[in-house]
Amino acid sequence: MPYHVHHVHLFASDIEKSLQFYRTFFEGSVILDLEVAGARNIFMKVGTGRIHFYDQAPKMPGPGSIHHFGIQTDDIERDYRRMQSEGIGFKKSVTDLGYMKYIMVPAPDNVLIELFEVNKAVVPPEYHDYFCL
Repeated sequence: MPYHVHHVHLFASDIEKSLQFYRTFFEGSVILDLEVAGARNIFMKVGTGRIHFYDQAPKMPGPGSIHHFGIQTDDIERDYRRMQSEGIGFKKSVTDLGYMKYIMVPAPDNVLIELFEVNKAVVPPEYHDYFCL
């Protein structure tokens, strides 16, 4: 495959708070921490993907041009209960579409994460390549 998404780049108004959030809820691990262009830049691995944090408050708070990014899980109900118990406020509970369940997770700096679980046994054939990585 010649192309793949390498990372999502996020500004962080409180980089330690952001790092802790992704460590706590998504088992993120820092794989690179260096200074670039006068600011701390941290790459965190989450599953097979990466998040690139820039130690600088967002220039335009809010979602800007990005609505959300997705993180896949193997047990969304477990994750939802855990986040709720640790004070994450959700606007609604888990949505079940049959072949997938999802919840929109509010993260630091108004970042929105679509946390989703796929039922590979019932994914429609036209969605198989998208969901069954």
